[in-house]
Amino acid sequence: MTTTAASSATSASSHHLSPAFPGRAPWGTASKLRAWQQGAMEKYIQEQPRDFLAVATPGAGKTTFALTLASWLLHHHVVQQVTVVAPTEHLKKQWAEAAGRIGIRLDPEYSAGPLGREYDGVAVTYAGVGVRPMLHRNRVEQRKTLVILDEIHHAGDSKSWGEACLEAFEPATRRLALTGTPFRSDTNPIPFVTYEEDNAGIRRSAADYTYGYGSALADGVVRPVIFLSYSGNMRWRTKAGDEVAARLGEPMTKDAVSQAWRTALDPRGEWMPSVLRAADQRLTEVRKGIPDAGALVIASDQDSARAYAKLIREITGTKATLVLSDDAGASKRIDEFSASDDRWMVAVRMVSEGVDVPRLAVGVYATTISTPLFFAQAVGRFVRSRRRGETASVFLPTVPDLLTFANEMEKERDHALDKPKKEGEEDPYAESEKEMEEANKQQDEDTGEQDMLPFEALESDAVFDRVLYDGAEFGMQAHPGSEEEQDYLGIPGLLEPEQVQLLLQKRQARQIAHSRKKPDTEADLLELPAERRPVVTHKELMELRKRLNTMVSAYVHQSGKPHGVIHTELRRVCGGPPSAEATAGQLRQRIAKVQEWATRMK
Repeated sequence: MTTTAASSATSASSHHLSPAFPGRAPWGTASKLRAWQQGAMEKYIQEQPRDFLAVATPGAGKTTFALTLASWLLHHHVVQQVTVVAPTEHLKKQWAEAAGRIGIRLDPEYSAGPLGREYDGVAVTYAGVGVRPMLHRNRVEQRKTLVILDEIHHAGDSKSWGEACLEAFEPATRRLALTGTPFRSDTNPIPFVTYEEDNAGIRRSAADYTYGYGSALADGVVRPVIFLSYSGNMRWRTKAGDEVAARLGEPMTKDAVSQAWRTALDPRGEWMPSVLRAADQRLTEVRKGIPDAGALVIASDQDSARAYAKLIREITGTKATLVLSDDAGASKRIDEFSASDDRWMVAVRMVSEGVDVPRLAVGVYATTISTPLFFAQAVGRFVRSRRRGETASVFLPTVPDLLTFANEMEKERDHALDKPKKEGEEDPYAESEKEMEEANKQQDEDTGEQDMLPFEALESDAVFDRVLYDGAEFGMQAHPGSEEEQDYLGIPGLLEPEQVQLLLQKRQARQIAHSRKKPDTEADLLELPAERRPVVTHKELMELRKRLNTMVSAYVHQSGKPHGVIHTELRRVCGGPPSAEATAGQLRQRIAKVQEWATRMK
């Protein structure tokens, strides 16, 4: 089929899409597909593949694309029925509702037996397929079927789910796999996904069509995300009875980072109330441009979620919608919140893919899940753009992994079946299977998460640390409630992406100028811009010290000066404490300086 024919075919299949389908059609294109959706349709119609994998960033409109394609395949009698497989009960119902709006009738309650004649297919969950794979195999064998596998990476969650999907849908006439986030970092193969070897011999998933966050942002399809990161002093008691104090964002061992992070998220400390207060102020500012904007706290467990909802009530004077589990009641509460103009919702984990509320514009990441997959899914709840200029704001603790994920929002990744093994080198995206299980567990079960690192959170406070946007970092540290913090919380909610960058640069320049006017004795926080305060792990800091010592040793031979003299001179020129106490930024500055000296002597 020619491109022209494909275009007319897709236009014909989408002429009856309502302006609201599925609630977030792009401005001015009520009856048209977005450019990426049209491109993916044309590629599919030209090639007519049995299997097709579309990777599109959350908020880009995967549902619209998939249902438009389903409509085309049904209209042209390529298939006779549709089966949608979704990760959660809530999403299964959302698919059925969205399909109904364009005339495809899916039964979201199907469990067994013949399907009613009024339906064009079913919407089921991966767990449901895992329980009765032969039921679904029989259905696809009896009639030509399109199977839509939503968030296909879930088919690799367990060996049984993957095997069940293979068994159930191997006879399907057509299979459309969708995902909106980086694939899993484990090596469970995903059914119906093609893997190709790269130059290093690593087998990676090969998408038939990719539409990443960067492209979607450039097209105005998704919102730019402003990340606001908060540090602070944490104090906790270990299982051995020792009291430990640390500052969030300082280099620590992995265990210490986890315990400091948990201390920050404890609702009895001061960190969470301070961050929730700041997020509520940010929401008030955003609502000046987006009147129905909503905010969401992503909690680790039910007890924390209840405590956060209570804090929100105390801070705002209004009740937060509480979503504790992926059941019928939870779906109803999500739908009611979506249709209202209420300010706050608190949810446990299921938010990763179970919440589709386009008006969500402010988020608080209050969970200790540190997988890039979960992080991308969670941030995806806030990026759905309804009109040009909308921005999203997500509040984070200053934790190295989270800041890395935030700075790499636009990085596109594939699922690798093989892992490169380099001695002494860790893959930052190689989550343990245990972490992946945590991210995907049934949300209302007792996870025992609090027992993973037994400790008692004693106290915490919060400090505004930095703003991350488009891979760059801005801002100096500031106390909650200060003018400096308000400068960043007060950024307008309606801005073009380039305006965000400009405003952040201006805010930082103003903050630096204000800092220079104050006497040094008044500076109780580290008054350096974020770019000079890199957040690194304990291991990275040790490597920087080792690198500096290596550079100094080399310069000793070149200059003839003793080690101590060179280190003293570096401190005099660059400032700061001895190397053992220096920050990552100070160490990097000294490395650059000694390199400059060595180059001059050549």
